[in-house]
Amino acid sequence: MGRKIRMGIDVGGTHTKAVAIDNDTYDIIGKVQVHTTHDDKAGVAKGVVECFQKCLKDNDISPEDVIFIAHSTTQATNALLEGDVAKVGIVAGGETGFTNLLAKKQTTIGHIPLVTGRYIETYTEFIDKKNLNKEEVRKRIKALRHKGAEIIVGSEVYGVDDNKLETMVAEVAEEEGFEVTQASEISKLYGLATRTRTAAVNASILPKMLETANSTEESVKATGIKAPLMIMRGDGGVMSCDEMRKRPILSMMSGPTASVVGALMYLRASVGIYFEVGGTSTNIGVIKNGRPTIKHSELAGHRTYVNALDVRVLGVAGGSMVRANNHNLVDVGPRSAHIAGLAYSAFAKPEDIVDPELYFVEPKAGDPSDYVAIKCSNGKRYTITNTCAANVLGLTSPEFYAYGNQEAARKAMKPLADFLNLTVEECATQILRKACAKLIPVVKELIEEYKLDEEQAVLVGCGGGAASLIPFMGKEMGIKYKIPQYADVISSIGVAMAMVRDSVERVIPNPSESDIAAVRKEAIESAIKLGADPNSIETIVEIDNQTQRVSVTAIGSTEVKTTDMRLACDEQKAKEIAAQSMGAEMNDIKLAGKTDSMFVFAKERMVKKMFHKTELTYNLRVIDSKGFVKLQFGNASINVLDVGTLENKFKKVFDKLSTYKGDVVICPDLFIVVGGRIIEVVGVNNLEQAKGIINAELAGIPSSDPVILIGVRQNI
Repeated sequence: MGRKIRMGIDVGGTHTKAVAIDNDTYDIIGKVQVHTTHDDKAGVAKGVVECFQKCLKDNDISPEDVIFIAHSTTQATNALLEGDVAKVGIVAGGETGFTNLLAKKQTTIGHIPLVTGRYIETYTEFIDKKNLNKEEVRKRIKALRHKGAEIIVGSEVYGVDDNKLETMVAEVAEEEGFEVTQASEISKLYGLATRTRTAAVNASILPKMLETANSTEESVKATGIKAPLMIMRGDGGVMSCDEMRKRPILSMMSGPTASVVGALMYLRASVGIYFEVGGTSTNIGVIKNGRPTIKHSELAGHRTYVNALDVRVLGVAGGSMVRANNHNLVDVGPRSAHIAGLAYSAFAKPEDIVDPELYFVEPKAGDPSDYVAIKCSNGKRYTITNTCAANVLGLTSPEFYAYGNQEAARKAMKPLADFLNLTVEECATQILRKACAKLIPVVKELIEEYKLDEEQAVLVGCGGGAASLIPFMGKEMGIKYKIPQYADVISSIGVAMAMVRDSVERVIPNPSESDIAAVRKEAIESAIKLGADPNSIETIVEIDNQTQRVSVTAIGSTEVKTTDMRLACDEQKAKEIAAQSMGAEMNDIKLAGKTDSMFVFAKERMVKKMFHKTELTYNLRVIDSKGFVKLQFGNASINVLDVGTLENKFKKVFDKLSTYKGDVVICPDLFIVVGGRIIEVVGVNNLEQAKGIINAELAGIPSSDPVILIGVRQNI
């Protein structure tokens, strides 16, 4: 084998894009795009296959050089949006008495509404577990077939602890020719109604997803690629086709997820608000502690047990059209240029804008008729968009996808500016201010919800339309902004560089150290089963005391890297990155501690306390050996020690940084840097839980190994 190549393919609404990345250097070897094949008989799978075959051919890549290939998919989301779903039959079971009555109610979920007004049809047959046998199960499945069920779900009370009924349902349903979803395989969380609903949604898209997975996988194998085809998940990881065949629901929101994973490859910041700016809509989410925030997704207002990015979607983006009426700017969006069938004026040639005149259009029947368009005496027609406004103001540059022709954009905008009694620059500014007025409240809401430090945060623009909005919004809000390299194919990069990831969640009141260790072990085993190399796996333990939920996420790569990436960033380079991130002079920061592959740099800060007292804290950055900012805080404590002396110091720091107000105790967030890992101790409500996490994570590490303990006080 010569080169080792990672390939990532992202399926977007308009284009399917592929990138090929050198596995050792992370250099992009090639990138291609084709139109997404929504209307093809094989669906978007045809475009996926076309895209990776073109990428191989155009960049002279041999199939045997490909060690990793993955794609994101809109299939699950589109199936639910369009109502292209199967009818679901649910065989449920419970104990006798009151529990039985409650279980019947919770598993009879009726028709699940979808956002477009369509719904998933579900029908339920209930079995008292004292009558559980294969003949009874078969009878219920046949009754569901008679009602029109095309796929079967098994769900039972306490199925997360004992899934005897679900296993029997699966066995009999397969004998009867049905595909099956077991609710306890989708989620191990208690909450029968939500678990059943999640399983039903998964089952409803299973036939469509199986069809796509099978045809895509066969086509990949036919090219001679030996690496297994992986599918992007909505939580930022990848899964095998076999896993997708069981849990297709996990691929929901994989498109926005891919862009975040890609952005993190190029972003030297660990706290930020990221934007995926397309032509019609913008997805907004949060990066905290170097990774995107995850939560249980909702479907038409109903909560599920599917982990996905916490993404807010707004109908304003690079191609959003302008609305004007009565000599006033009315709105920007939600309709975009391609909906109206009009070209962006910024992408025209100046000589094409001849004697431009303002006129108004109704992009779709029933829309307001005050959307702005421009007609020229040569018959050409254009529209005014956020991208056009950004080009007028010189906010774009040649490396960005949104870069167009400033002169053409100015000529086309002049009739609109005259209509509004403004200069062209004032008109462009008003357009962008009106567009950003929709985004800024969401950004502020996310900053508050996730307790981000605005001084530390950065706006991260991804997608082809990023340069049309993010520079202007950064200046409006007074927040730093970045548009990563290759922003136009950032999602494909994210797919190519994604790790195998799986989360195990359990409801455990007051979890002990052994409880935490058991969940951690299960998460690691699950990631290995999905294809992660055991030697590459790291875990993140989270405890939510409000819901009594313990969650462990295991993340690993599909192979152990042979390249020594530690050579990529030495101490001096890491210090430069830290200083730039802090906005500080090199002489003002110092190396506070280091491990064999992490550097911690700090700048002293004196914080005013009550009664004129002051406290010494630090503005700090944790930089890894590849030059990435893994953690950043503006107000933290630092202690450098070793594994053997950690426990005693940990208790003192924990107590010192805890906040007391009446009977309420707010525990601090603590981070332990050891080797190339960062162990997070967040969300706990007592010292014992905190110790349980670190003992599980540090098991087997020599007592002489250096560790850096970082503490951050949490306010009420």
